[in-house]
Amino acid sequence: MHPTDPHTPDSPDRDEAAPGRAATWFRSRPVIGGGIAVLGALAMLLSTQLDLGNIRVHVGIEGMQATILPIVIALAGILAVVMPAHRIFYGVIVLVGSVYSLVAVNLGGFFVGFVLGCVGGVMVVSWAPRRAAAAEDVDAAPAAEGHA
Repeated sequence: MHPTDPHTPDSPDRDEAAPGRAATWFRSRPVIGGGIAVLGALAMLLSTQLDLGNIRVHVGIEGMQATILPIVIALAGILAVVMPAHRIFYGVIVLVGSVYSLVAVNLGGFFVGFVLGCVGGVMVVSWAPRRAAAAEDVDAAPAAEGHA
């Protein structure tokens, strides 16, 4: 077999390389923060869909924000994972939406959605790619040695 043949054991395209690619993708995006933000949005959405025995309360146009706000928060959490370059923008949207949900969505989904949304938003905003941090450390080390 030729070394460039894709079926050789040393080939980078073999099936065992897939977990490495998934781990690299997972580390290159704010997946945990986005996932927690989506869970917070789900808690908010489910808190608006409650039945009281045989009574179901339907609110008019005011209740529309109780549906739209969790959708916006979930969408921002998903987009932060899909487009990590815009993570700060989406994280701020999650934070603002979560704080506003205290007023708009049953005390932020009975505080559970509010807390999850805030934690997820903070994690998305504070996340930084590993490559950028490693490159800054490498650049800072020679500069520090030159000044000593």
